[in-house]
Amino acid sequence: MAHPVLPEDESPPAGATAAVDEARPRRLPLLLAGVAAALVMGAALVAPLVDRALRGDEQARRALDLRLVQTWEVTDRAHTTGDVTYPQDPPAGGAHHPVWLACGVYDEPVRDENAVHDLEHGSVWITHDPDLPADDLQRLAEQLPDNGIMSPRDGLPSPVVVTVWDAQLRLDGADDARLGLFLEEYGDGHTAPELGVSCRGGTPDPQGELPGQGTNA
Repeated sequence: MAHPVLPEDESPPAGATAAVDEARPRRLPLLLAGVAAALVMGAALVAPLVDRALRGDEQARRALDLRLVQTWEVTDRAHTTGDVTYPQDPPAGGAHHPVWLACGVYDEPVRDENAVHDLEHGSVWITHDPDLPADDLQRLAEQLPDNGIMSPRDGLPSPVVVTVWDAQLRLDGADDARLGLFLEEYGDGHTAPELGVSCRGGTPDPQGELPGQGTNA
């Protein structure tokens, strides 16, 4: 059966054209809203990854940079006026003299037994090769916490060693960036049995023999 042919100039009904034109504006906002929602969801998923990348996963970085920190669990806190043989060099805790050392920088070796008493109080002990240049000594002294002592020491296993009660790190020198990380991690004295007592009020004698100062605490 033959189908009727519309005249070439005959167009679709006006109502059909209006319906198509009306649908287009409705679809565009929906499309844009969908794209925006996808972007928001994507940003929410990606943001933590970007943040972690920018921070370098701080905890992991710190653990990596401080991976050579040696730690122990020292329980002996007895007072003694005799000499003590310590398993670490420098010692990182143990029995110690009843007199502790005053905070500050010493230009000669200090007695281990007195310095360990400082460690019990949460102090930081920076020891260094006696032959370090003056500039290096100044750099170390500038980083020494208020609750800290610094002294030369013969026979160190590295040019600089930083010690707190139960923890110690061997450093390559005064410019070793790990010193700052160690102080940030341990400098508050939280590993010490007597946190908060500090080295204030101790004896300024490197050998700790002055009576009446820094005794029996």
